[in-house]
Amino acid sequence: MLDSIDPATGSKIASYEESSPDDCLAAVRAADEAFRSWREVDFQGRGALMERAADLLERDKDRLAGLMADEMGKPLAQGRSEAEKCAWVCRYFAEHAVRFLAAEPIPTDARRSFVTFPPLGVILAVMPWNFPFWQVFRFAAPALMAGNAALLKHASNVSGCALAIGEIFAEAGFPDGLFRTLLLRPESLDLVLERPEVRGVALTGSSEAGRSIAAKAGRLLKKTVLELGGSDPYLVLEDADLELAAQACAAGRLVNTGQSCIAAKRFIVVEPVQRAFTDRFVEILRSKRLGNPREPGVDLGPLARRDLRDSLHAQVAESVRRGARKELGGEIPPGPGAFYPATVLTGVRPGMPAFDEETFGPVAAVIEARDEADAIRLANQSPFGLGAAVFTKDATRGERIAAESLEAGSCFVNAIVHSDPRLPFGGIKDSGYGRELSPFGIREFVNVKTVYVR
Repeated sequence: MLDSIDPATGSKIASYEESSPDDCLAAVRAADEAFRSWREVDFQGRGALMERAADLLERDKDRLAGLMADEMGKPLAQGRSEAEKCAWVCRYFAEHAVRFLAAEPIPTDARRSFVTFPPLGVILAVMPWNFPFWQVFRFAAPALMAGNAALLKHASNVSGCALAIGEIFAEAGFPDGLFRTLLLRPESLDLVLERPEVRGVALTGSSEAGRSIAAKAGRLLKKTVLELGGSDPYLVLEDADLELAAQACAAGRLVNTGQSCIAAKRFIVVEPVQRAFTDRFVEILRSKRLGNPREPGVDLGPLARRDLRDSLHAQVAESVRRGARKELGGEIPPGPGAFYPATVLTGVRPGMPAFDEETFGPVAAVIEARDEADAIRLANQSPFGLGAAVFTKDATRGERIAAESLEAGSCFVNAIVHSDPRLPFGGIKDSGYGRELSPFGIREFVNVKTVYVR
């Protein structure tokens, strides 16, 4: 059985029966059969169903937000926003898939030559708990609009959310079997992955999980797209608008209670403004309310599990032992639940967990740099490369640093890093490879096929 535990209280919400091997094989066969007919449905027909899914997400956003609060502790307002963003990505690909996947003529010596983009088949999605709806829909909307079928293996602590996603696609009228949720533990995944009908894998998760999936999929010669961990640096230069920078950095650090691969994690501030920035940054974070995610006005809920909270605290404690200083927070609050306060560490340097590792929770590492060049060096001194941001009043300077100097898949100037259906999303180095969203994302799980007519 897979248990869902309320992270605010530690109480069990529900238990779900795991999918049996026979259930998995039946789901794979049904998805493959559904794909054979779905690929023949035109973009208008696919888009009409995807628009209906968007309608259902908006209709049920309060209920879905409640599920997220129950299973992984997301504050209700953030859960409603997540459901609305899922509706946006459905509508975006319903409208634009036909253009993104239109055949592209290429002049050659042939009478006609072109590239076309037919679907691959059944795609397996392995998804995490932190954005239990968005992570799935940002994969599923382009994958299904491209003509593929999808099987979902979600994190076991959000099984209620996983089943709700399947119900949305079913109620929207998608063919039976085209999208199917499987309730599996990670060790049971190979049974599905090894099936020849499964043509690709999309995984969002840790770098360790990405390496494991990539190794197995590589042995089977199956396409993978991996969106993995991050330790996003935000550079605050001497000419930054410090109020804008402090507000944006606080928002970037606390999104989803800090449990986001693209949450701001390392704040690299040049020496002349380090103290002024830190004081304002701490003041803003101190004002944020930690509490039950179901209550109005709560900014930070609990972390998703107690073991995750304890691991985060161990990273803080070890960083302090190695010389970091606690400016705010850094102590486990009394009482039940997996709560952890907004925490600011200063004096953070390479060699400390707060610098070297991904901190998945509301812990901010403030790192002092001598100047712009030193800030860029420190930003890139990481195994990760998912997102990055730079704050400066000189937009030309910021654009140059973002475009040419920072090693990340997404670089923002005077704004927090975020995903957007219109822009490609993904990382480099230990943050993975491949892209989701945008025209680049919808073309990941298609056959880029050359057609040459003499």
